[in-house]
Amino acid sequence: MLSIDFQAIDLSMKNNTLLRILTILIVYLLIKFFGGDIGRLILKPINLFVTYLHEFGHAFGALVTGGKVVSLQVNGDGSGVTTTIGGSKTVILMGGYIGSAIFGNLLFYIGAKKPRIAQFAVYTLASTMAISAVVWFTSWYTSAFLLIFAIALYFLATKTNLDRDILMFLGLASIIFIVQDFNVGPSSDLKAYAEHLIIFPAKVWMYIWLIIVIVLCFFNFRMIFRGLKFKTP
Repeated sequence: MLSIDFQAIDLSMKNNTLLRILTILIVYLLIKFFGGDIGRLILKPINLFVTYLHEFGHAFGALVTGGKVVSLQVNGDGSGVTTTIGGSKTVILMGGYIGSAIFGNLLFYIGAKKPRIAQFAVYTLASTMAISAVVWFTSWYTSAFLLIFAIALYFLATKTNLDRDILMFLGLASIIFIVQDFNVGPSSDLKAYAEHLIIFPAKVWMYIWLIIVIVLCFFNFRMIFRGLKFKTP
């Protein structure tokens, strides 16, 4: 008679997820801090992807508040710019830094906790990048990068079983980059935000945004790791 130990299966799945997370974290840190020039070359597309998330955050902020996106640009040096019309300036300006943190955490969460929809999430991400490249065209460099990245995601999602790993790697890289670069990356947004909301100077807003991101990451990681403790049957 067939007997299935569901507790052992559940334990195995949890431990496997935890192992995936730790492996991806170690690989990313090794590439970033010990990879040298080769590591920087490997991570350049990832850094540009983080820039895209930042700019898409501005675009999304405009769309959800009734505005219109004119263009979205990602530059080779990691900078970017998004032009919008209408919408809430408060939300649009915050959307870059806070929005990219939300998207990064969402990617990581889906990869870690939602394996059944991981492939769909990769396809959705790739489609969003491809649509951005065409609808919000600004430069050939931006569109080429977004389309190549999208094609790579489509290929990996279709031909491999790396959907979860892709989402966790991109999400984790985004989170680390956003937190590490908090005093440089959103500087122009912070300046504009301080001029728009004359309550605090840009320096104060910088730390407010950072705290929001850290709290967001804390609760996301808490939800992820809550069920991933090693337990004995």
